[in-house]
Amino acid sequence: MTIPAITLNDGTDIPAVGFGTYKLNGEDGVGAIVNAIDSGYRLLDSAVNYENEGAVGEAVRRSRIPREDLRITSKLPGRHHAYDQALTCIQESLFRTQLGYIDIYLMHWPNPKQGLYVEAWSALVEAQKRGWVKSIGVCNFLPEHLEKIIAASGVTPCINQIELHPYFPQHAQLAWDKAHGIVTQAWSPIGRGNDMAKDPVLQQIADRVGRSVVQVILRWHHQLGAVALPKASSVKRQQENLALFDFELTAADMAAIATLAKPDGRTADQDPAQYEEF
Repeated sequence: MTIPAITLNDGTDIPAVGFGTYKLNGEDGVGAIVNAIDSGYRLLDSAVNYENEGAVGEAVRRSRIPREDLRITSKLPGRHHAYDQALTCIQESLFRTQLGYIDIYLMHWPNPKQGLYVEAWSALVEAQKRGWVKSIGVCNFLPEHLEKIIAASGVTPCINQIELHPYFPQHAQLAWDKAHGIVTQAWSPIGRGNDMAKDPVLQQIADRVGRSVVQVILRWHHQLGAVALPKASSVKRQQENLALFDFELTAADMAAIATLAKPDGRTADQDPAQYEEF
C-alpha cells in the first residue's frame, strides 16, 4: 500500500493520512499502536492531554519500522502556554516518549481568553531551533489567531489541526490554511457520538463505489486536501481506514456530501473563539 506524501512549508513531509491515538493508553494502547504501524500507518497523533506519549514511544520502539520513517506528533496543553512552562512541557514530552526528538509539536488550543497563545508559539519556535522538534504547528486556530502568531514571530505554522468532517466541513478555514501554505489536519474525521456512519447519503455513495461509509468519508477528506486522523483499535478497521487511495469520488459525490453540512455541525460545540482546554 502506497500512501501519498504531503510536503509541509518547512520542507519536511507527512503521510496523507494518520492514526489518532486518543484513549489508547497502557499496554492495550501500545498493542493497538504497534498494530497500526504494522498495518501501514507512519503518522501517529498524540498529545500531552491524551496521557499516552509513553505508550506511543514504546510502540515505536517495539515496531519493526525505523524511527526515522515515522512521524510522531504531540501537543502543548493550555495550562502550559507561558513561555518557560511551554519549553519545560516539551522537554517532558521528549522524556516520556524517549524518542530523542518529536517530529511535530502542535499547540492544542489557542485559549484566547488567556491571551498567552502568542507566547506559547514563541516557545514552539524556540524548541524547533533547539532541535527538540522537527516541525511546529497548531490546532483549532482561527484565521485571527493564526495572523497574530505569524505577525509576532515571522513563522507560519506548518499544520492546523481542526475538527473537520462532512457535517462540519470548514471550507473557509481549509481555504485560508491552503492560501497561507498550512496543511489542514482533521480530528474526529468520522464524527464522534453522531450518526454520520449511518447517513443515507453517505451509504448510497458507499454502495455505489463498493466501499464502507467510513472509507468514503476518509476519501472525501483526501480529495478536499485535508489529512484525516482516524482512530481504530482493531487491525481490520485500521487497515480499512488506510484503503482510501485506490478509488475516487466523483464531482457529484462531493456535491452530495456538501449538502450534509450543518450550521451546528460541531460534535461538542467546541468553538475555538470561546472554548478553552487546559
